[in-house]
Amino acid sequence: MTTFVDRVELHVAAGSGGHGCASVHREKFKPLGGPDGGNGGRGGDVVLVVDQSVTTLLDYHHSPHRKATNGKPGEGGNRSGKDGQDLVLPVPDGTVVLDKHGTVLADLVGQGTTYVAAEGGRGGLGNAALASARRKAPGFALLGEPGQAGDVVLELKTVADVALVGYPSAGKSSLISVLSAAKPKIADYPFTTLVPNLGVVTAGSTVYTIADVPGLIPGASQGRGLGLEFLRHVERCSVLVHVLDTATLESDRDPLTDLDVIEEELKQYGGLGDRPRVVVLNKIDIPDGQDLAEMIRPDLERRGYRVFEASAVARTGLRDLSFALAEVVAKARADRPKEEATRIVIRPKAVDDAGFTVTLEDDGIYRVRGEKPERWVRQTDFSNDEAVGYLADRLNRLGVEDELMKAGARAGDGVAIGGEEDAVVFDWEPTMMAGAEMLGRRGEDHRLEAPRPAAQRRRDRDAERDDAQKEYDAFEPF
Repeated sequence: MTTFVDRVELHVAAGSGGHGCASVHREKFKPLGGPDGGNGGRGGDVVLVVDQSVTTLLDYHHSPHRKATNGKPGEGGNRSGKDGQDLVLPVPDGTVVLDKHGTVLADLVGQGTTYVAAEGGRGGLGNAALASARRKAPGFALLGEPGQAGDVVLELKTVADVALVGYPSAGKSSLISVLSAAKPKIADYPFTTLVPNLGVVTAGSTVYTIADVPGLIPGASQGRGLGLEFLRHVERCSVLVHVLDTATLESDRDPLTDLDVIEEELKQYGGLGDRPRVVVLNKIDIPDGQDLAEMIRPDLERRGYRVFEASAVARTGLRDLSFALAEVVAKARADRPKEEATRIVIRPKAVDDAGFTVTLEDDGIYRVRGEKPERWVRQTDFSNDEAVGYLADRLNRLGVEDELMKAGARAGDGVAIGGEEDAVVFDWEPTMMAGAEMLGRRGEDHRLEAPRPAAQRRRDRDAERDDAQKEYDAFEPF
């Protein structure tokens, strides 16, 4: 049964925004109470949060589909819909978020670190929010936007100060069990360790974490054995400790060859050449092991390694080893670049950035791409003529119509707003009306007459009085 998973593909979907409401206030003695439709609620986000109590991605291996809740639609009486609830997904410390192409999106290290994997859609505006001096009683509302959806890959890289590497059954699990309070599974056959084990070691005033990485064999960096699965857990470690078996029963192996093989695999994996190395000659409690350790120690020291002899069974040499590792870890921590203060980078848009582009494609379609035009299309209810007119008005104010003319578009040419999969295509008319016969040009609503200036009202009253006088003078009694 699988108990540890360090790489999963997660299918996330944020909540969609609620639709706005088109409503008119109704109250006794107030037949024209005005629009009172509320806005729709925002859809919930899908958020990844580092939780120190989580050590595996097993939950997402069994349930890879995760979706946040949708926002509620607005209601009459200026009541806005409730926002959707964010879906918070706890992940282990050291989780890397990638897209399906392998591009790193986020590196989550440290308790409480968050990353929004999918943003919820905006709620649509109700007709109360859409009312203006020119359009006092909108008969439409905006639709809520759909939430983001997609696939992300979660890859766990263990966060530890020291990594124990070596052949299977070299004694790494035994060492971590006596150096710390970790209780890994230990047996006398290869590949006993199937998951990285973490332990905490206290040496004087220094406290550091140590990881027992599953055994490596030749070809691990190309996928043989368990190496490729767990070499990634070595990346974050500051110090590498080679655990060499000085009492191996295999005739074709010796500690120096084992060291060379593991170093070659680390080189092939890449990115680990700058990590300090320490060598532990393990199992010196066995007489042959002690003799072999004394023979090869000078060769290892000539190579520049710090060498320690130890026995996890007899518990010898562990104190010197733990304090030496503490010293190396403290130096590695001191050499790390200091964290700089958080900088806010402001990238203002260029003065000539229109916020959208118009391109002529091979099939004769003019395609409009941009954040605002595409969002406005998603918010439009195309079954409502007035809503379509409002969309045309917004696009015209943004300058889309002018850019289409500059690009050579003529009446009747096809125009697509959006990508190839979700575009809205229509025949362009430069003098497009708002849609309904009762509506005039874009942005005007002839159902509501605009107030006349005072001078015009006086002239109209004088004209009406003159007309009435003329009718009276022309009247002949019976």
